[in-house]
Amino acid sequence: MSKRNASSEKPQADGLKLKAPQVSYEQTLRRLEKIQGHLKRPRGNRMKGKVCIVTGVGSLKGIGRATTLLFAHEGAAALYLLDFDGTNLPDLKDTVVKSYPDVHVTTVQGDAADDNTISQLVEQVVKEQGRLDVFFANAGIASGSPSVLALSDTEWDRMMHVNTTSCFLAIKYGAPAMMKQKAGEKDDSNGSIILTASVAGLRSGAGPVHYSASKAAVNSMAQASSWNLSRTNVRVNSICPGLIETGMTVQMFDLARQRGTAERIGQLNPMGRYGVAEDESSYVNGQSIAVDGGLSASHPVMPGKVA
Repeated sequence: MSKRNASSEKPQADGLKLKAPQVSYEQTLRRLEKIQGHLKRPRGNRMKGKVCIVTGVGSLKGIGRATTLLFAHEGAAALYLLDFDGTNLPDLKDTVVKSYPDVHVTTVQGDAADDNTISQLVEQVVKEQGRLDVFFANAGIASGSPSVLALSDTEWDRMMHVNTTSCFLAIKYGAPAMMKQKAGEKDDSNGSIILTASVAGLRSGAGPVHYSASKAAVNSMAQASSWNLSRTNVRVNSICPGLIETGMTVQMFDLARQRGTAERIGQLNPMGRYGVAEDESSYVNGQSIAVDGGLSASHPVMPGKVA
């Protein structure tokens, strides 16, 4: 084997060859550049005419911001955008309006886990647009990794409140709005509620106890609520991001780059890379996604009966 090949590939016992970290990282950067350039393609119509609420849009590298731009690119009619920190809301609105002047944009600084804030926002949307089609409950917080023995009840309560209550309120107020019908605006009950959970809510090892518990609760809410909303055509699903470079994780990424170890980020997963907020199916791997109307979300049960 030449020195060139020896530096770029490592043999495996089964005969496959693994690329050296630096070579793989260079490929990762090229791949991510293509993914993040998805808005350069022609506009689509997957969201044509849809009225959407998105929370947690404040981070310049966040999933909420990336989703907002994608919804606009795909033809959304109106976007109502909320974040607890209003610092970057003007920039986000300007970015959408300049690129997609046909999209109605409203920004709100507020708490996604506050009952009055969400109830009033949904009421405003229905009053102004006559419908609500999508509610993406993306707001959330994370923290360091304290031991369960060192975790205070205040830390626990705050994490659970922000991460779970925000999703609960999205369902509580979003679903009834989606079921309303208004002649000429929305003919049938339907809509999509999307909750941001985490791989930390699936298995241990991706976050501290209180964060993991809050995200497991979000996954459970999606399952239970889908059955509560049976036959309404309002769907509730959760997404479970893994290692994504966002405002919530950027310090770890910056530290790795300062140390010169950026090529190691995400090396433990089969794709050998981390994800970015613009990732769609390109970061979905090794999953069994049920397309069954929600049947597998519950144990067998007769609604309203205990025996």
